Amino acid sequence: MRIATIGTGSIVDAMLATIEELDRVTCTAIYSRKIETAQVLADKYGIQTIYTDLQLLFADKNVDAVYIASPNSLHFEQAVQALEHGKHVICEKPFTSNLVETESLIALAKQKNLFLFEAISNIHLPNYALVQEQLPKLGNIKFIQCNYSQYSRKYDQLLAGETPNVFNPQFSGGAIMDINIYNIHFVMKMFGAPESISYTANKHANGIDTSGVAVLQYPDFIAECVGCKDTNSMNFVLIQGEKGYLHVVGGANGCREVVVHKGENTEVLNVQNRANWFYYEWETFRDVYESGDVKRSYELLAHSRNVMSVLMGARESAGIRFAADEFAK
Repeated sequence: MRIATIGTGSIVDAMLATIEELDRVTCTAIYSRKIETAQVLADKYGIQTIYTDLQLLFADKNVDAVYIASPNSLHFEQAVQALEHGKHVICEKPFTSNLVETESLIALAKQKNLFLFEAISNIHLPNYALVQEQLPKLGNIKFIQCNYSQYSRKYDQLLAGETPNVFNPQFSGGAIMDINIYNIHFVMKMFGAPESISYTANKHANGIDTSGVAVLQYPDFIAECVGCKDTNSMNFVLIQGEKGYLHVVGGANGCREVVVHKGENTEVLNVQNRANWFYYEWETFRDVYESGDVKRSYELLAHSRNVMSVLMGARESAGIRFAADEFAK
């Protein structure tokens, strides 16, 4: 699978390091508005082709799939263009700005018989599957707590009067889209869509959420998802059942270790043998692509669609609107 990247941020650097570990995946081209920013990564990873014109990238016959890691608000437009040019698409989380865009992308990918993936790492981790396997030991689930908090250096810029993309409604930023999304993916891939969603947020004067708590109500339990970009915390997931509880050490994004507590007994589990947890999602994308596993890709798309629906409900609950929402009515 030959990849071209859109974007030059730290996530692209991490992705390029990841595919260096993978067999049968290579990066053949990289796009940036400025050649200087792309050159650093091109030199680091031996990438021969740099584009500053997206149309030239989309026309490149040596590219099978495009990896999109641009600001959130650009995901939809760039993914549409890639699909229209016959390229498979791997799009960073959050998939799009809103549900209308997500559903449009899915429909277009199916129409074109192309693969479309959301690059959300945690649901592909071996320890995530391990958590699912351990759930029966806990009895009836009653409560889930997730906290993923990471003080952002961009928050300092926000406090200084700047508006970095990640805290800008024009670019579909905010804490729930950038960080709490890991918690929501974690819960929903395991338990499906909730009956209702509410979101209470700390908001900046520009209307963006810098932190907040999303409450997902299920028929028999409640899931509480906390995501903060304005403070740090111990990150964790706790799944509480009538017969015991399970602790995901380090939180929903990495699932570094799973500890099962039943009465006086404690069991520590870990089946991840790679420090780089991005490896597992890219292994999935490669295997689905190579095998032509349309069923698997559609299952992942259905999940991404459901997550975006909940993110929309959360934003509506908290009164958070993006510029992209005006064009999606």
